[in-house]
Amino acid sequence: MDRFDAMRVFTRVVERRSFTLAAEDTGLPRSTVTDAVKQVEARLGVRLLQRTTRHVSPTLDGEAYYQRCLSILADIEDAEGAFAGAKPKGLLRVDVHGTLARHFVLPSLPSFLETYPDIEFYMSEGDRLVDLVREGIDCVLRVGIPQDSDMVARRVAMLEELTLASPAYIERHGMPEHPERLEGHRMVGFRSTAAGGLLPLEFIIDGEVRNIMLPTTVSVNAAESMHAAARLGLGIIQVPRYHMQQYLDSGELVSILTDYPLTKTPVSLLYPRNRQLSPRVRVFIDWLTRVFAQHRDETTA
Repeated sequence: MDRFDAMRVFTRVVERRSFTLAAEDTGLPRSTVTDAVKQVEARLGVRLLQRTTRHVSPTLDGEAYYQRCLSILADIEDAEGAFAGAKPKGLLRVDVHGTLARHFVLPSLPSFLETYPDIEFYMSEGDRLVDLVREGIDCVLRVGIPQDSDMVARRVAMLEELTLASPAYIERHGMPEHPERLEGHRMVGFRSTAAGGLLPLEFIIDGEVRNIMLPTTVSVNAAESMHAAARLGLGIIQVPRYHMQQYLDSGELVSILTDYPLTKTPVSLLYPRNRQLSPRVRVFIDWLTRVFAQHRDETTA
């Protein structure tokens, strides 16, 4: 194994905190990964990793070497990608909010893979905060205001939100007239993994954002379950407009409290601040930004 390949193996071990996971990521036997790191340590004459039966972490020398490896490997990828006709290649790992994935990302993905046939695309779904480096993820697509200052956030859309209920719910509980007069009403609770609890309803009243928490009979942690519960008459919901139009057109859901709009919700691509992006991540971010631009009429009023 040459020095550059050994650097790649070493950086993956540091990022995954595991020889086994690094071996899975690189497609190498675990013994090969272990030997590669040992050879690097022997050549440098320093200990790069602290090893226990359950955990692997870099020493101070290991962390310094890891940062240098990242810079060198990024320069190599840039140099190779500078030649005419060269296209990014390799495994691209992305974590995406599930509803956004199915509505925006997946329908356009064939064109991306046709343009970059040497990229292998892996997508996981979730809304929790992830440690990109530790979990081997290149970038994430998230709804809401990013909280992690260690990440670069590139905003790609602003989602218009609606307050909705089913005709059956309105018949049973009455049509709400004002957000501050919702006694006797209920909401379908959405339990956000990122926020760590139920999200309140949010309205703009006299130019100010007001949060209102209603009682819940049902709470969920998935968008599809949330609007399914609303269609069954189980409560009021607030959701992005882009994937509700079919239910509005069919009459299964009705827009309510329309005089009291919601703040628009940002959608952002996040990636590590202290890490130079590989060419495959850069082209994916640019491509997905264009995808959302093409759907701007669905995400903004």
